[in-house]
Amino acid sequence: MTKEKKMSFNATWSMAVGGMVGGGIFSVLGVIIGIAGQWAWLSFVLAGFIALISAFSYSQLSIKYKRSGGAFTFLNEINHQGIAGSLSWVLIIGYILTISVYAFTFGHYVAHVLNFGSWFPRVLALEIITVWGKLFVLLGLSIFGIVYWSPEQLTAGIEPKSWTTAIVGAATIFMAYEGFQLLSYDYEDIKNPTKTLPRATISAVIAVICIYILVALGSTMLVGAETLIQKKEVALSIAGQQAFGITGLVLVTIAAAFSTGSAINATLFSTGRLMETVAKKKDLPHLFIKENNANIPYYAILIMAGLAAVLASIGSLSTLVDAASLIFLITFAIVNFISYQQKMKNRIISLIGSIACLIAIILSSYKQFQERPIPLIIILVFIFLALIGRPFILRKMNN
Repeated sequence: MTKEKKMSFNATWSMAVGGMVGGGIFSVLGVIIGIAGQWAWLSFVLAGFIALISAFSYSQLSIKYKRSGGAFTFLNEINHQGIAGSLSWVLIIGYILTISVYAFTFGHYVAHVLNFGSWFPRVLALEIITVWGKLFVLLGLSIFGIVYWSPEQLTAGIEPKSWTTAIVGAATIFMAYEGFQLLSYDYEDIKNPTKTLPRATISAVIAVICIYILVALGSTMLVGAETLIQKKEVALSIAGQQAFGITGLVLVTIAAAFSTGSAINATLFSTGRLMETVAKKKDLPHLFIKENNANIPYYAILIMAGLAAVLASIGSLSTLVDAASLIFLITFAIVNFISYQQKMKNRIISLIGSIACLIAIILSSYKQFQERPIPLIIILVFIFLALIGRPFILRKMNN
């Protein structure tokens, strides 16, 4: 990318915010209210705290190595190629799960509103939603709910929860903050990255924390906790309709559709490039290096899209969110520890982040084992195969 076309602070910040909000809040709001009730907003604060430290670690390591590639590059740089290959497999599983969450959410939001008439697809086809457009819709909805101010709605139809449920909730919906780390894949495309990257990622995470708090409080005050839990697949559309009628329903659904659609597209292509890079290091089959005439690693993208589609079809929203969150907590724990080990600036912050991720991993795993043990066991088997069985699997594939 030429100097003139490199991403400025505004473009970098928008990409980070868009990556997180892209599918996050539209997918997890009803899930987190079901877990933490009136303390859902605190779950977003706690998960955001881990994301904020992780953003710091990612940016510091990217500046140190001055290369794109994220966690895979960081591990390669410290001569842990084997672990890098294994972690890349885990990350790819996480991104496939994330795409399945976005696809699940996209389908439910659009299907919900299609019941209101055949005119909606025409509006959807003509509308363009930018990052600022999505933020405008979310902030407008949440501010309306807060001005309405009905705190009793935070526990309407449900038993009040202990504040400690917010800790488990934070671990469960951590994937809502997934997205800022994609900037580490584009280090060379950022203008003055040593200054722009840390400023953009950290300020973006802070902004998203504030947005999520406002949405969690405002939306719940509008329609009540029980309704958002029952309609968790389309929670924000229900809140939009309550606030502004059909206009609110349409605006929120368009924002959700474009957010999740663009998030699917961005995640597919960025992960496709990651798979291509890993395959060039011979940590994935050579098949994933093959590109079409547009230089797109089409086998990687097609296989990911197919797997994500299957997961979105057979999985529940809560199961998919839980699994994706667990994968990213593992990844961010490793990145934070690398930052600490490499004696980066303010390394104690990275150590705190790594420990926080570990605690969240334990809490998330315990919750999943109690409620849905089979999906957790399947995910753990995949992680085990990625970390331990990868060399054997690669030998079999290559033979």
